[in-house]
Amino acid sequence: MKRVFGISMIVGVMTIGVAFFLGVTSSPAAAQARMESVFNGHRIIYPQSSIPQPGRHHTNYFFVDSDKPNSNGPSAADETPASLACVYQLVTGPAGCPISGTTNLPTGGWGAIAIVDAGDYPTAAADLAAFSSQYGIPPADLTVTWPGTKKPPVYSDWLVEEALDIEWAHAMAPQAKIFLVESKQVNTDPTWAAVRLAANLVKAAGGGVVSMSWGDPEVSNELTWDKYFIKKGVVFFAASGDSGLGVSIYPGASPNVVSVGGTYFNRDHSGKFVSEVYYTGGGGGDLSPYEPTPSYQSAVTGVVGTHRGYPDVAADYCCAAIYLEGGWYSVGGTSWASPTFAGIVNAAANKQTSSKNELTMMYGELADPTKYQADFNDITQGDARCIVGFDQCTGIGSPRTYVGK
Repeated sequence: MKRVFGISMIVGVMTIGVAFFLGVTSSPAAAQARMESVFNGHRIIYPQSSIPQPGRHHTNYFFVDSDKPNSNGPSAADETPASLACVYQLVTGPAGCPISGTTNLPTGGWGAIAIVDAGDYPTAAADLAAFSSQYGIPPADLTVTWPGTKKPPVYSDWLVEEALDIEWAHAMAPQAKIFLVESKQVNTDPTWAAVRLAANLVKAAGGGVVSMSWGDPEVSNELTWDKYFIKKGVVFFAASGDSGLGVSIYPGASPNVVSVGGTYFNRDHSGKFVSEVYYTGGGGGDLSPYEPTPSYQSAVTGVVGTHRGYPDVAADYCCAAIYLEGGWYSVGGTSWASPTFAGIVNAAANKQTSSKNELTMMYGELADPTKYQADFNDITQGDARCIVGFDQCTGIGSPRTYVGK
């Protein structure tokens, strides 16, 4: 089971798919158009919801090999909560943290994790219960809610996003309360009602984190929206985008969120972890054209210059198993990385009172090379820009233990 997804392994280019769907079906693949690529022999399928369009929030996930459900269980090649936690040294495990045979799970979590997504997810509780049962994770304390009095409609492509977000946030921090805050899919919402509700719910639960795996191409007006990611006791996370489909996205570019990019685990033929590399397309190399350099990036202006650079950190980007409406899917994207990292930070229980404080703490690790190398995986493979220390590939890097998170 050798999976080497470095840049040199890209064997296809992104093209507009010829598959068009008529009518409405219950399948999350139902959409008007999609994009496909071939990556190391794998079919990578971007649903219509993950194709960026100005003024419309888009998801940041893709299907791997198939967009059809598998009723026989998760793929043996997909990372599990235990295998990912083992690689990141959140738990003890066997040498090489093989996907098969690694069983120790994260046990932490406090306060709440709020997930903000678009559309109603009628089977959220049942699907999260099935995912948890499959991997031996304690049952979740889940509440599904939305701004206002009217429940939003179901958006088929967003069901995958919602399943991915709640299942993996819960997997990383099983003791945290989970809120799924559902929003109506509209052009960029000037009130950010769902984000504000999510922040209020987390604060009322004693604090925690908010994860947003969606994005919208940056616009100059975003400077007036940054205030929505400031709430005492709450740390905000956002996917940095899948840059193969369009760089520079918001809210990943906001200085008031922790922007999470993507990496990939190389595994050998026996399934053991070998190395972690930057995943081209994993939201790296972005400089905001509008947001100035935040104070916590003052020590890395040699890389970012005068504008906000992101991502700040990164986590595994491909591939994960999710359970949705009776079937298993193999998916990837920074949509996976964001709730994963948010869950890790929640379980670390440093309880920072703002995103700025969280980011200041993490960037502060760079000042002490010994501490930095003990607390983060410095990703230097995958692209010429992946240098020692902070870079435009994966920011500070991926998590190593709970320390400094």
